[in-house]
Amino acid sequence: MEKKFQDYLINDDREKTDSDFVHRELAASYWAKDIPFEIVKCAIENSLCFNIFLNEKQVGFARVVTDRCTYAYLCDVIISEHYRGKGLGTAMMDMIMHHPDLQNLRRFTLATRDAHALYEKFGFHTPKNPQRLMEIHRQGIYEVKKGE
Repeated sequence: MEKKFQDYLINDDREKTDSDFVHRELAASYWAKDIPFEIVKCAIENSLCFNIFLNEKQVGFARVVTDRCTYAYLCDVIISEHYRGKGLGTAMMDMIMHHPDLQNLRRFTLATRDAHALYEKFGFHTPKNPQRLMEIHRQGIYEVKKGE
């Protein structure tokens, strides 16, 4: 898939994903601080990826971990700092939600610290039964410890 939004191009072509851009942005994020490049590359290779480009420069990214028939997890949604506030997150989410491989899923989840308003526009909400959800969360797993 590919669509134009203003002067930007949004696509789902994983081969065009700029791994260096994604790594740089993720390594500076609160959820994947200091993530190694090799892990980012592996995650990209095993996910449905969405890219935003201005000319040939990547300025946005998201990936969906999915079996493409029952479940999907949206993660690593990034809009480069200088391009925020231009509607790019909404435009990318619109493409994700209309992607043919993500239709009729039984469950579509995500985790966010501060973008609830964006995702609520697309039907996401707090789980009705959060007590049923479980996780293993290894906070700071990629961070380099002082003295190492």
